[in-house]
Amino acid sequence: MLKRDEQRAHELLKTEPFNYGFSLRPYQQTAIEAAESAIAQGRREMLLAMATGTGKTKTCIALIYRLLKVQRFRRVLFLVDRSALGEQATNAFKDTRMESLQTFADIFGIKELDDQKPDTDTAVHVATVQGMVQRTLYPGEDTPQPAVDQYDCIVVDECHRGYLLDRELSETELGFRGFEDYISKYRRVLDYFDAYKIGLTATPALHTTRIFGAPIYTYSYREAVIDGYLVDHEPPVQIHTELSTRGIKWKRGETVSIYDPRRNQIDLFTTPDEITLDIEDFNRKVITKPFNEVVCHYLAQELDPASRQKTLIFCATDAHADLVVDLLKQAFKNHYGTIDDDAVIKITGAADKPLQLIRRYKNERNPNVAVTVDLLTTGVDVPEICNLVFLRRVNSRILFDQMLGRATRLCEEIGKETFRIFDVVRIYEALRGLTAMQPVVINPAITFTQLAHELTQVTSDEERALVRDQFVAKLRRKKRHLSEVNARDFETRAGMPPDAFLQRLRAMPLADIAAWFTRNPDLGEILDRKEEGHAALMFVSEHQDQLLSIERGYGEAKRPDDYLNEFTAFINSHRNDIPALLTVLTRPRELTRKQLRELALELDRAGYSEANLATARREKTNQDIVARIVGYIRQAAIGDPLLPYEQRVDNALRKMLASRTWTTPQRQWLQKIAAQTKANLIVDRTAFDDPDLVFKREGGGFVRLDRIFGGELARVLDTFNDALWQRPAA
Repeated sequence: MLKRDEQRAHELLKTEPFNYGFSLRPYQQTAIEAAESAIAQGRREMLLAMATGTGKTKTCIALIYRLLKVQRFRRVLFLVDRSALGEQATNAFKDTRMESLQTFADIFGIKELDDQKPDTDTAVHVATVQGMVQRTLYPGEDTPQPAVDQYDCIVVDECHRGYLLDRELSETELGFRGFEDYISKYRRVLDYFDAYKIGLTATPALHTTRIFGAPIYTYSYREAVIDGYLVDHEPPVQIHTELSTRGIKWKRGETVSIYDPRRNQIDLFTTPDEITLDIEDFNRKVITKPFNEVVCHYLAQELDPASRQKTLIFCATDAHADLVVDLLKQAFKNHYGTIDDDAVIKITGAADKPLQLIRRYKNERNPNVAVTVDLLTTGVDVPEICNLVFLRRVNSRILFDQMLGRATRLCEEIGKETFRIFDVVRIYEALRGLTAMQPVVINPAITFTQLAHELTQVTSDEERALVRDQFVAKLRRKKRHLSEVNARDFETRAGMPPDAFLQRLRAMPLADIAAWFTRNPDLGEILDRKEEGHAALMFVSEHQDQLLSIERGYGEAKRPDDYLNEFTAFINSHRNDIPALLTVLTRPRELTRKQLRELALELDRAGYSEANLATARREKTNQDIVARIVGYIRQAAIGDPLLPYEQRVDNALRKMLASRTWTTPQRQWLQKIAAQTKANLIVDRTAFDDPDLVFKREGGGFVRLDRIFGGELARVLDTFNDALWQRPAA
């Protein structure tokens, strides 16, 4: 500590160039500068929120390298929540070239997952949360706990993952429930070390911000799509079958099959009442082979297991994943004749050597289709994933966003432009509004005893109503699984059966609830008793199923016509409200890249992304025209013909080349301007000095190119952009 000069280190960071063996994108550099500035200000906890696929690991490597290079920190712990992510991060440290052709690992000492503790010269230690929990909280008899100052800084990748079930607490709950009741041992590990903490996540949760604070920098998925760093998804394909629409029903007195996985046995019983299971129960509470058969038959027509476009299927349980693998293989064989046996495989925690399977899925042509439960929901980078299939429901916004993030990465090698979502269980409908669709009982581990005690302790009606609703929601689920003994004890204590008690509790004035539970303190204990043998039982359905319809998820609009009409109405009603929109319609040549980005974000917030518009237009006309967002706007508002954007650029280039005699360098640069216009939609004055574009990289820059064009580059650019949006001659 005496040798460390923190002020000098931060002065050096201000002038330290970002010239590394890999190029940092502008938002990555901004994120690094935000973290360095926060550290300089003495902030001990920081949160960087960057969308999945935007290079959080690379950003971290550059940040850690800079902090070590200027000797601001001596040793950094890079913390992950799974071995697969730790291995991926370690390889990134080993392979990333920093300066003088040396990798990070060449310059600084690294300890890997298997290493229990760092050496004196270790600069970076990669470890899992589980490993650090064992070392810090439960060390062996002969193993001392690590020193609290063993690390100067802890960088936590995917930091939202440290919490049970990725749930969020409401602000009301935080007012009366101890925060420590809801955080895992992960928090205790972070608190153990006297170190700066930097969390990285794509999906900040309330818990996450309680540890790391509000994000000091945010780069969202929608921004990354509009900036061209991630791919957008088409409106989800919603698959409706007879069973998923109407549910699975057994009438009173019917014989029902029940599967007990612990005994691996199917038993029969006669239903005392009618049983109805809806789509959210499929594959969790009921095994329904016919439903999965219908879905797999449809998927076999839409997916090609021999293509380079990969598919990821999310199932409800490990047994469900086995069923889907078998059914999908059979469906592919029926449709294609033969397929490779390893084209479709299960990758779950129960699979043999799951880490090896993940590597194969990432690096080899086969498997083409991976069927998982949640092993591949976070952090695994497979750019070739072009299709996501949801055969399971999730109640967590964070988990859902992470699942979508598996397919957002660019992959130019296979021509990936968008990715598709097959929504079999109406997950979009269930999570509409996302943050508003949180489960009533946030933490399923809350006991009835705790809820009953809280009802006697909380003081405000808002708090009492919240706990009452959680008790009711939990009891509605529990009452179906009460054993005969526990049901009898409940009725004795409550004075009525569970259904009647639920009605009374809902109708009881809030002020009377505390008194009732004070008089009956052991009701929670009865409900918390472990039931013998019923929790794991599943219904077995042989109800036949058939495909009813396939729809696109255009929000409220059900048909592409409706969606496009809504878009036209939006454009016409806001043409004078959004400055960039007026520019697009009246003076498109003056549109700047900054204006276009702001306009695209505004349209995206309103639900009109370029991918959605392209899909709706294709489904309406059966023509796949990539017109780009400006083309869709002008067609909707002023009736411009909808032409492929590349065709517009080629037409403009031909007009420019034919308009006068050009020198050879001028013709070559005009062709480069056209190519960049195809790729980035707009080439404006700032594009020529953008280090990420071809002009600057190939010795251009506005000043030099302006000399090549005899001082007329601005006029040449205006003329080109005018030609771009001229209507073709009749």
